[in-house]
This record gives sequence, C-alpha cells and structure tokens, in this order.
Amino acid sequence: MIRWSFSSSPVLIALAVAVWLAAAVLSFFQWRWRGGGKLTLALEVLRLLVIAAICVALLKPEIVREIPQTDPPQVAVLFDGSRSMTTRDLALGDGKVLTRGEWIEQKRAAKFWSPLEAKGRVTVEDFSKPAAENEAASKGEEGTDIGEALEKVATRGGNLKAVMLLTDGDWNIGKSPAGTATMLRARNVPVYTVAIGSEKPLPDLELEHTTTPGYGLLGEQISIPFKIQSHLPRDVTTTLRLDSPRGGGATKSVTIPAFSQVQDSIVWQPSEAGDYTLTMKLPVEKDEALADNNEQTFRISVRSETLKVLVVDSEPRWEYRFLRNALARDPGVSVECLLLHPGMKPGEGRDYIQAFPATKEAISKFDVVFLGDVGVGNGELKNEDAELIRGLVEQQGSGLVFLPGARGRELTLRGGPLGDLLPVEFDDTKPQGDGQPNESHLLLTSEGKGHLLTMLAGDETTNAAIWKNLPGFYWSAAVKKNRPGSEVLAVHSSLRNAWGRVPLLVTRPHGNGKVLFMGTDGAWRWRRGVEDKYHYRFWGQVVRWMAHQRHLAAGERVRLSFSPENPRTGDTVMLLATVLDASGFPIEKGNVAAKIRTPNGGSERVEFTPVPGGWGVFRGEFVPRAGGKFKLDLANESGGQTLATELFVAQPTREKTGQPANFGALREIADITRGASGAAADLDAIVKQIALLPEPKPVEKRLRLWSEWWAGAAVLGLLAIYWAGRKLAGLI
Repeated sequence: MIRWSFSSSPVLIALAVAVWLAAAVLSFFQWRWRGGGKLTLALEVLRLLVIAAICVALLKPEIVREIPQTDPPQVAVLFDGSRSMTTRDLALGDGKVLTRGEWIEQKRAAKFWSPLEAKGRVTVEDFSKPAAENEAASKGEEGTDIGEALEKVATRGGNLKAVMLLTDGDWNIGKSPAGTATMLRARNVPVYTVAIGSEKPLPDLELEHTTTPGYGLLGEQISIPFKIQSHLPRDVTTTLRLDSPRGGGATKSVTIPAFSQVQDSIVWQPSEAGDYTLTMKLPVEKDEALADNNEQTFRISVRSETLKVLVVDSEPRWEYRFLRNALARDPGVSVECLLLHPGMKPGEGRDYIQAFPATKEAISKFDVVFLGDVGVGNGELKNEDAELIRGLVEQQGSGLVFLPGARGRELTLRGGPLGDLLPVEFDDTKPQGDGQPNESHLLLTSEGKGHLLTMLAGDETTNAAIWKNLPGFYWSAAVKKNRPGSEVLAVHSSLRNAWGRVPLLVTRPHGNGKVLFMGTDGAWRWRRGVEDKYHYRFWGQVVRWMAHQRHLAAGERVRLSFSPENPRTGDTVMLLATVLDASGFPIEKGNVAAKIRTPNGGSERVEFTPVPGGWGVFRGEFVPRAGGKFKLDLANESGGQTLATELFVAQPTREKTGQPANFGALREIADITRGASGAAADLDAIVKQIALLPEPKPVEKRLRLWSEWWAGAAVLGLLAIYWAGRKLAGLI
C-alpha cells in the first residue's frame, strides 16, 4: 500500500495554501496587465508551478510504502559470556551459591524461551566470551561490549520482534549501549533485560590476584604484594600466610576495614636456590559466603648470584671493621676494601686493594659501593674517582651507600660529582656530627616498618619489637632534612629540628641505581647478645636490594635491566643493556639489537642506541600491546655477546569478578526501548511479557521528496525555463 505523508502543522499548511493563492491572484493581474497572450499565460502558469513546488517542499512530503512482514517474528536472546559472569553471588533457596555463568547454563539447558517459539523464531547467542589463550593477544583487551552485541542484532535485519538480554550489566568496553538502544527504539524493537547477579556484594573476603616478582636472589628478602577486598560489614584482623613446599614460609598480620580494600606485601626469604611454587592463604571468616577465593598460587625463581662490593673508608673504625667482616663472610658477596689512612699508605691484607679502581673498566664490575668517612682530597678520593662512582650508579644501575663518620669527610663530597646523589642535607654548623651522652635509637617510620631493608624478622610485629630492643648509638651525622624524592626509613629517637625528627636511614633513586644514607656508625653494636644475627642480615639484604636491578637478566658478557620491572600492557618498557668485551671491559661501540617474540607468536626488532659516557650501556624501548610472556633474544651483532631472557607483561583486565551487578545500566536500556527490566527471579515473568507482544507492524519505506536532490534540481530546471521564456518574450 502506498500513501502520502506530510510532516507539518495545520498552521503551516494553511499558510502555504494562502501564499499560493496570493501568487495565483497576482499572476492573473500580471497576465491581464501584459495584454493577455498565450506565451504570457504559459509563463505565469510555469511560475505558479514553481511556487507550488516550493510550498509543497516546505510541508515535507513523503511517499510511504508499507511492506507486510513475510518472515516469522524473531526474538533474539543474548547471553553474557564474559569473565565477570564467573562471580559467585546467586544464592539459591537450598543455601547453594552459583556463579552467574552457572545460573545461565542451568536456564539454557531448561530452554526457558520455549513459550516464545510457538509464535515465532528464537535465536540464542553468546557475546563477549573470553578468547582462548592463543587468540587473546591478537584480539586485544577482553571485556563486555553490550553495545556491540545489541548493534549486531539491530543491523541484521529481519522481522525482529524483541531482544532479551541476560547479563550482569558490567559493560566496560565499546560505546555506550544507550546509543544502540536508541537505534532499536526507532525500529520499535523493545529490549528486555535480565540482571544476573546480586546488586549488592555477598559478605566475603577475597584475596585478589597481583603481579609477583619473577625472580629473587638467594639471601635476599623478597617482597610479594597482595590485595584483599572485603565485602564484610565489620573490620577483620587476621594473619595472611605464605606457604612453601620446601618450608620457610612467612606470615603477616593484616587489618581489613569493612567494605574496603587493603594492598600490602609480605616479605619472604628463600632458604635455597631453585623454582618455588608458593601459596598465599587468607583464613576463611565464619560469616563469609564464599570460601574458595581466599587463596592464590604463583611461581617464583630464586637464583644464586655472587655480588661484588667495594668498601672505601679512611680509618679502621668499628663500623668499618664489622661491616667488612659481615660482607666477607657472606657466601653470596665478593668484597674488596680500600682503606685510605690519612698520611699513610693504603691498608693491606686479605680482600684489600691498594688504589681506587681508576677506570670505567675496573669499577664497572661492582654492584654496590660503600663510602665511609672518606672525602675528596687530602690523600683520599679524587674528583675523577667521584665521577666514576656517579657514572656507575647512573648508567649501570649499581648501588651507593653513604656511611659518614666523626671526621666529617663526607661533607667534602657535596660540591663535587656525588653531591646530587646525597639523599640528605647536612648541617654545616656541626661538621663532626652530633655526639650524645645517652644512648639513642633508630625509630622506624611508617615507610620503614615494612621496607625490605629494615625487615629483620618474618613479620612486622616481631620486626618492630626487634628494632625497639636493638642496642643504640651515641653518635650520628648532623642532618638537617631529607632531600626531595627520598624515602625516610628511620629517624633519630630524640633529636629534632625545624623540619622534625632528624632522618638517619634514607633511600633515594638516582639514574638507574639506588642510594642509601646510614647516618650513624653504631650498627656494629647490634651484635650485642646475638652476635652477627641482625647485623649480618641487615647489610646482606642492603647489598641484595641495591644490586637487584643489575641482575634481572645476564648472558654471555651482557647484562639487561628493564624498567618497570613488572610492566603492564601499554607501558613503555625501557631496556638497558650493559655489554662487555672478552676481557670484561665495557665496549665503546656496538650494534646491539633485540628480537622480541610476543605471546601470540609475532615478533619485533628493537634497535639499541649507545648511552653517552662510555660505560658500555645501550638503551632501547618497546611498548607491549598484549599481556603474557615475551621472549627477548638480545645480541651485539658486531661482537658476539648474546642474552636470552623472558619478560612477563601483566594484562590489566576490565573484567573483574566479585563486582555487584549493574542493574541501573540495564534499566536504562529497557526504558529507552520501551521494554522491561528485572532480576534473575523475574525471568519467567519477562518471557510472558514478550509472548504477549503484538505482531510487528509492516515495514515502512519512506521516500522523502523534500530532501531528494533530484527534486531540488527539478525546481531549478523550471526556474531556468521560466526566466529563459521571459527573455524570449521580451519581458526582461
């Protein structure tokens, strides 16, 4: 059936008719005034036709053709298959709790849509299902795209009667489904939404997945992060446990506020090298609805490395002597000492050297450098030596420890190359430091209580008690305050100034390395009553913490470090390769490149550029676009140095389990399309509503004459004929 339609108000129609009648009257008088004649009459009629066409166009005329539906009515049933549907929060009457996906599978098996098949065709589809592991990298970030699911149905055509959407409403990628809902409304297709899940989280504690370090050094305290989400209406104080099949686990006491999230780390020290499978467990509370999400298992590799340490001091004070002994007796440390006696030749003996390593080649082997009460000049260090230490920290990622003494010689370092590396500002009025008649102690700050360097026990409670009972000191460096960008781990227990308590244990990153300031010479006194237990442990973990970055990966005469150590997709990963020649010296020139194989089988080549300074350091970068294990094959193509390693990239997921269902988004979709929305319990009622819907109306095909290009061209053609006729008639 074909009919005409006008999209105008009665007032506009009356106005158009009045304009045309007025034009007709004027045309009649114009024809009479021109003396009549057939040509003049034809021109006036043509003008009236043009005016009539314009008036009709203003009324927006459309030719409507109605096409009856020949296909049977169709109802599309869409199931959400995303990872968030694994959330267990659907409680049944028998006390059993199902995941959202399990509930859907039960209903799918029962074919709840059967009443709809009597009146038409039902299509059942899944959307946003997670890709298989071998497809995930090529597919990109997974998530729930409700808008795309609705759009596919809306653009498919056919006699679509209604859409039934079963999801938790957690759309997190793609465009807003409200836009697609508007498209369905224009087609008079209602969307009926069923919100699967609980609008409020079930009472529960969840130990969520976090990125753990891929490796650790034997003797190093390894920090393993954790994240706990609470959906309980009360505060919980519990003990997190880390279990190892080889023994030697760890525990940590945590307090989790009600309806909050806690992020922290637990410190673990392996007893031997090898690959470990660790299990982190959170005790199940009596009022938790779910008991199977309180545990996480992961793997970590523990390697045995020999770390090279250089200790430089001026006098054999007690702090120097016991530090040297602690490092020399550490099986994972190779120590070399330089004792620069004022006015005397350097100290001699086992592990002693007679001169400072005066070249980049000689100093580049050291992972950590300790600078005691030694300065520049006066037969001690030279500015060139300070430049080498700075370059070692900046370029090669080594660590530097400042251990000042009563001579105050470290103050001479401030105006030279090492001045920027100091984490604190000294008090010039007290070059020999602060001496106290009474014993003072190191007081841990909030940052220091859980830091790897200060953990002398397996848990924070015991660790705090140990630090409280450690023997104190009688001398400390005169420090005004810490410098910006530093982290204060411990302060003086009694001394204060205008900036607060005097900082004595301070760390600060510099370049690719780390710097530590220890502002007292009394750590050797920690041996009282316990011998080497805490003294050796503290300095051993200082060395390993500071050398960690340099030993991320090592191959044949090449070292590789990367930042961040635990990258995520989209991060720019900085790669620093230190390349050595056959003699162990840093190379000056090289053609360094890495072939990076992605988790989905692809590969890319990264070219490295030399870092100025002659330290044998080459820099490259790449941006991982997918999560998973990346394999790096690095080589100096002009020298033969090679390295093969792996880099794990975390894939941040938008799909989070344990989140409440988003009822609001589903209600909005239903309201826009004039459908209905309900919870899982309303499924049968919604099916009945769809079954009662009337048959879809015939499809209308509209020809909008007022907006067609050829209609405008016809009016212009008539005007051209009219003015040409007036010219021929001599009326112009």
